[in-house]
Amino acid sequence: MQQILVYADSLSWGIIPTTRQRLPFDQRWPGVFEHALCASGSKVRVIEDCLNGRRTVWEDPYKPGRNGLGGLAQRIEIHSPLSLVVVMLGTNDFQSMHAHNAWHSAQGIAALVSAIRSAPIEPGMPVPAVLVVTPPAIRPPKGPIAPKFAGAESKCAGLAAAYEKVCDELDCHFFDSGSVISSSELDGVHLDAAQHGVLGQALAKIAAPIICKHSS
Repeated sequence: MQQILVYADSLSWGIIPTTRQRLPFDQRWPGVFEHALCASGSKVRVIEDCLNGRRTVWEDPYKPGRNGLGGLAQRIEIHSPLSLVVVMLGTNDFQSMHAHNAWHSAQGIAALVSAIRSAPIEPGMPVPAVLVVTPPAIRPPKGPIAPKFAGAESKCAGLAAAYEKVCDELDCHFFDSGSVISSSELDGVHLDAAQHGVLGQALAKIAAPIICKHSS
């Protein structure tokens, strides 16, 4: 059985927009992803490491532990052997307390890919493939999270192109989730249940040949 680590934030944790509730595993995209891969004949286990508020490489001034780079190499070590790591981060880089743009976030992604590839795994275990997924563009934020994401819809402009450029330079797998889904109209940031389903199915098609090649 192959193991896939999903390293992400609240969009993948499955928060239900405008609430503090969570979708069940079979409705959030990592669960849909696992089911679709298994249904296609792959024997996989999807491990979720999805922390609300996680940035690529920056700290949250109000909550500790949201820097995605901190401890990442050890997470790879903990969950090894891994065939694939799916990284879907960036949305929280554009919270109102940060002045980041798409280029900054893409550099954060590059640092994460480097940490994954250089993690201190046991001798003989495979270095996992990495699939970087750009989160969908942020809409004008609404509801309780609006102050936290004020201006984010402008700061995130060009994110997919910036991520694709970095992934090309790093010879890393890339997928723009905005090509198949969009952020919720309810809060402008998170994913509705239907979007989780679409994304999970789409990523299964992308990941299947990657893990097949990785196992050969």
